[in-house]
Amino acid sequence: MMVAHRIAVIAGDGIGPEVIEQGKRLLERAAALDGTFRFEFVDFPWGCDYYLENGRMMPPDALATLDAFDAIFLGAVGSPRVPDHVSLRELLLEIRHGFDQYVNIRPVKLLPGAPCPLKGVAPEDVDMVFIRENSEGEYAGAGAWLYAGTPQEVVIQDGVFSRKGTERIIRYAYELARREGKTLTSISKGNALNYSMVFWDQVFREVGKDYPDVETHSLLVDAAAMFMVKDPRRFQIVVASNLFGDILTDLGAAISGGMGLAAGANVNPDRTHPSMFEPIHGSAPDIAGKGIANPLATFWSAAQMLDHLGHRNWHDRILSTLARMLAEGRGLTPDLGGRSTTSQCGDTAADLLGSAR
Repeated sequence: MMVAHRIAVIAGDGIGPEVIEQGKRLLERAAALDGTFRFEFVDFPWGCDYYLENGRMMPPDALATLDAFDAIFLGAVGSPRVPDHVSLRELLLEIRHGFDQYVNIRPVKLLPGAPCPLKGVAPEDVDMVFIRENSEGEYAGAGAWLYAGTPQEVVIQDGVFSRKGTERIIRYAYELARREGKTLTSISKGNALNYSMVFWDQVFREVGKDYPDVETHSLLVDAAAMFMVKDPRRFQIVVASNLFGDILTDLGAAISGGMGLAAGANVNPDRTHPSMFEPIHGSAPDIAGKGIANPLATFWSAAQMLDHLGHRNWHDRILSTLARMLAEGRGLTPDLGGRSTTSQCGDTAADLLGSAR
């Protein structure tokens, strides 16, 4: 019986609509080649243009609308005309928090042929998965702005680390490390953040008692940043707080081919609400409309979506397709040294997907 996956599409701003269009094409190509599932896409015009017309990034009933879908495909959010904290918090973070997408999965994998700024590093040396806490921590939005505009002005930004939130993300990472037979590294800053990160370290040790078979390491975030450049091979599965995970995965993107290859999944593991999949390169307004945006990160996030929906084989075939494009220099956009347009890149991926294994 044919399975229909209903996907809510928020193409968003800047290059978002351009790369999402190619991502939808590749998903439909995978479905046509497989023959056992299909996609039903429903597009929502939310984002910064919607904000400028309506005073908000999404309508009041947006979460109720999205909750009826199997997954969410997000292009990019952000515009110079809207403050970043508004565009981020009123769309992306509202969905993450509202749907309890507490696991952010960001692969940092150097595909053969992808550019790497590190000398003497082979693809097998950069192969890690970051499990980032995605629901609280430094991005909880708690704090205060006191005496604004006066000499006594004070701003307080609170990090929120609950027992539930901290333990569940760390346990998720332990489970993944055990299932894949890989090491697990916890990122912290317990020497300076004497409450939140000391607590994080404590929970990491406590949960670890249930996983004596998993080899673990703990690193301060500054040391982790250094070792990602000097010795990336030491990282396999990495678990980090919201802020540290966000920063280090951008560093990871830089050493594994650039932001044009950076994908992310915002996952609700309990599947009580839909999960959301996105390239993490941002809206890139400087190249929007020029037809040169790189859709490879969107393809990678589409692969993550397929994996989440139960089609791991198509996840792997898309990654094989990306690796072949990079290794052979086929269909690449200018940021990767090619001459192809966004749509030509999509054409190449769709053509090669049929022969990928």
